[in-house]
Amino acid sequence: MWVDLRDSPLDPAAVIAHVAHESAGGIDVFLGVVRDRNDGLPVVKIEYQAYAPMALAEMQRIAERIESDSPGVRVAVAHRVGSLSVGDVAVVCAASAEHRGEAFAACRKLIDEIKHRVPIWKREHG
Repeated sequence: MWVDLRDSPLDPAAVIAHVAHESAGGIDVFLGVVRDRNDGLPVVKIEYQAYAPMALAEMQRIAERIESDSPGVRVAVAHRVGSLSVGDVAVVCAASAEHRGEAFAACRKLIDEIKHRVPIWKREHG
């Protein structure tokens, strides 16, 4: 398991590398990307802010719980903070498992829990 919070561009391949292993028959990846519209309004950039120690600790708790609830699953997540433009990657989640179904489920749970529980705030600019 691996978690990261940074103010520089994210590398999906680096996140995937943290979950890849010889027994992983499936690796699922989710990229959260800044889009140009939200609720019908134009977006030109998003500013993400976080209290890093708290955000990282919560991301760690989420990742540990997912791995302990699903033996053989490995997860990794990196979230970006700062000012992001349309098209920039804001979050990368990866999960591996022996079979694809477990990898899909773990990756979905990871991003859903990150969005719901981690204290990362965003401000959209239109």
